[in-house]
Amino acid sequence: MSGTSNVGGAGVYEAGDQRNVKDSEVDQAERYKEGQPNSHKAQDSKDERSIANKLDRESKRQEEPKPISKEAKESQADPTLPAKKHGNEPSKGAKIDAEIQQEEDEMLRKKGIK
Repeated sequence: MSGTSNVGGAGVYEAGDQRNVKDSEVDQAERYKEGQPNSHKAQDSKDERSIANKLDRESKRQEEPKPISKEAKESQADPTLPAKKHGNEPSKGAKIDAEIQQEEDEMLRKKGIK
C-alpha cells in the first residue's frame, strides 16, 4: 500500500534505519535494572499484574507491621515530648494525657503489673 502513495519519497516508507537485534544477542544483553523495588503501585489501574498476584501481595501486606516513625514512638511514651522538642509549650490535651499516663503507670505499679 505504501508503494502507491504520492506523499514523500520511497525512503520514508522503508525501514532502512531500523535494525532488529539478533536473538542470540538478546539473551546475552544485560537487563536494565530489572525488578526495581516499588515498581508496582498497588492502586495503579494500569498495572498489568494478574489478579492472583495482586491478592497475594495484599495478603502479605496485611501481615506486615506498619512502620512507626521515631517521633511517633517517642510521643507514645511522653505526649508532651513533640512540643518540647520543637521549643513550644505542650498543649492542654497533651498535658492531660501525660497526667493520665502517669496515673495509669502508678496504678499498674501498685498492682505489680509494671
